[in-house]
Parts: sequence; C-alpha cells; structure tokens
Amino acid sequence: MAKETGSKIGAFFQDILHDLYSSLYLAIGGNLEEESRDWASRGVELASTTIKIIILLLILWALYWFFTYLTNRYKDRFKISERRLSIIRSVMRYIWVVSCVIAIMSQVSVDPSTVSATAKASIWAGIYYVLWATSEQVISRVLKHYGLNASIEQLLKNVFSVLIIVFGLASVMAQFGFDIVSLVAGLGILGLAVGFAAQSTIANFISGITILLEQSFKVGDWISIGNNEGRVILISLRTTHILTRDNITVIIPNATVASSEVTNLTSKNFIRFDIQVRVALESDTEQARQVILKVLEDTDNILKRPEPSATVDHISDFGIVFIVRFWVTPAAVARMPRMKEALHEAITNSLQQAQISIPYPHMRVLIAKDISTDAELARHIEAPHTQASAANFTPKVKSDNQSPKA
Repeated sequence: MAKETGSKIGAFFQDILHDLYSSLYLAIGGNLEEESRDWASRGVELASTTIKIIILLLILWALYWFFTYLTNRYKDRFKISERRLSIIRSVMRYIWVVSCVIAIMSQVSVDPSTVSATAKASIWAGIYYVLWATSEQVISRVLKHYGLNASIEQLLKNVFSVLIIVFGLASVMAQFGFDIVSLVAGLGILGLAVGFAAQSTIANFISGITILLEQSFKVGDWISIGNNEGRVILISLRTTHILTRDNITVIIPNATVASSEVTNLTSKNFIRFDIQVRVALESDTEQARQVILKVLEDTDNILKRPEPSATVDHISDFGIVFIVRFWVTPAAVARMPRMKEALHEAITNSLQQAQISIPYPHMRVLIAKDISTDAELARHIEAPHTQASAANFTPKVKSDNQSPKA
C-alpha cells in the first residue's frame, strides 16, 4: 500500500516537471510537435532576440535622452512655461514607453496585426492625453475672456474630462475590434434605467448646471434662501453650500434653490440697511437728527457716499420715531447684526449726552377721590384709558406720553 502511494506521488511530480519543461521550451520559441527538443538552436534564437531587443531599447533611450536634453536646453529661448514643459516631458516619456513596448512585441512571436493595433491605439491614447492636458488651460482662458466665474470653469473641466476619457477609451477599443456602436447602445439603455432610478439626483444636477450658467449668485455672495441666510462657499453639481453667521454649513439641493426665491445681498457694490430710533415728543428733531448723523459718520464700515440719512418715520404714542438709513460694502453684510447693535448703543449714549430724552412706555394710576369736580371726572372718563372699580373708590389708568425730565 505504501509502495503504491509513493508511485502515485512520484508520477505527480513527474507530470509537473514535464509541464514546466514543455512550457520553458515554448517560451524560447520551440514547438511541441517536434520529435526532439533542440535546446541549443532555440537558445541561440532566444539570445539573438534578446540582443536585438536590448539594442532597440538602447537606441530608443538615447533618442529620448537627446530630445529631453534639447527641451531643457532651449526652454528659455522658446519661452516655454513650466506647465507646457511638463506636458512636453510627459508626451516624450509616453512615446518612449510605447516605442519600447512595440519594439519588444515586434521581436517576439506576436501577431503583426496585434502590433499594428497596439501602435494605433497608442497614438489615439496620446492624442487624447494631450487634449486632456491642454483643455484646462484653454477653458481657463476662454472663461477669463468672457468673465465667467470659477464654478463654471470647474463644471466645464469636469465635463470635458469625462468626454475625453469616454471618446479615448472608445477609440482605443475600436483598434482591437470591439463593436463601439453596440457598446454605446448598451450604455444608453443603462443610462435610461439609472435615470429613472435617480430622478431627484438628475433634477439637482440639471438645476446645478442652470445655476452655474445663469450666475444669479456665485461663490462668496451673501444670499438668503427661505429661512437660510449666509455666504455661498460651494456650488456643486448637486447641492449648494451656505455658511451662516453661526458658522453652520447649510447644504441645500440645487432643485430647491432653483425653485425658491433667492435674495442676493451682495450682487451690487453697496447695500442699504436701516434701524429705528425713538426720542421724546418734546425733543428737538433737528438736534436729534444731527446727533444720529454724527454717530453714523464716526462709525467704521458705513459709507460716506451714498450719504446716510435720519428722517422722521412716524409719531407713536411714546415718542418720535426716526428711521436711520445707511450704506455698507458687501464685506460688511456678514457683521450686520453686530453693527446694528453697536449703532443702537452708540446712538443711545450720544442722545443721553445731548440731554435728549429717550421715552419708554409707562402708566399712571388716578384715584377718583383725587378728582375735585364732576367736569374733571367726566374729562378723565372720556379719555381712552382702562377703568376699574372697587368698593370705596374708582381707580383710573392713564397713559402718560410725557417722558420724565432729564
């Protein structure tokens, strides 16, 4: 039993060695149909082929080194920028690698049609690589010429990159006999299926392209969308990102942005804001106006042109209400709540220093026994105040519009 097992193991290893023997003979150009293995002649052929390949690779390396030397030597004379120099070096390196591969394929047992297809595919791949490498610079120049923003530039770069990659792969695969028409038709059917499954994503994508093309707002603008207000920090193909005053990033789908009312606060060179200031009824309105304008003049970030203004908006129950209008640059919009708070505080302090009273709502209670005559009682009852009764007296609530003396 043990002897039979040993014979099987020996036969197994003999089969492995025979397969390795045959594979090595095939690798050096032999044929299994030959009656005997002529290792000497096959070895000579292999050595000859190896020497030819080495000579071809050395020639190609010398040519690559020569053209690289010329490029570095005359880059200043021809005013070649670093980016163009990088593209030229990449192209030469690509040509060198492809030439080495084709040289090796031509010396070994590779079908000539495969070598030809590889050469054509390499040429097409090189052309599309040059297009991809130079498209970014061309798009930047075109957009700069027409004054379009950076978001559209990134969109066009992504679209052109995808198109170049798709057409490049199609051209390369066509050289090896692939049916590109059937492949494109299959991708189209797959695209329809994906489109039905991701309708919201496609809607956001189309809305993102519309936003970028219309340029109703751009990155850096301060906008208001519904209940969200903040600075636009990113416009992608699917969402728009807004950074609020609380340092919170709000991500809004582009379909929502496209269908909502958007207020762009920084679309112009300056923006107007207003606050309300109230002074006592007996105050001098002109004096109060001058005090308010002086505070505006001394406040940073408020523009001198257009001029700020302080006018009487209306007269309320407790004083004269001024509406104060002022203009700021787009950079100050993010700090507007703090600016308004600081203005209210500064105006209040200045009015108090100028002996101008600032009224506040208050009430005075009148007791019936304090009224001497029936006529005076009737006059107080006719006034629009709240009346209450008690067991021994009738209290009267009267609004007092007069502010306390300073």
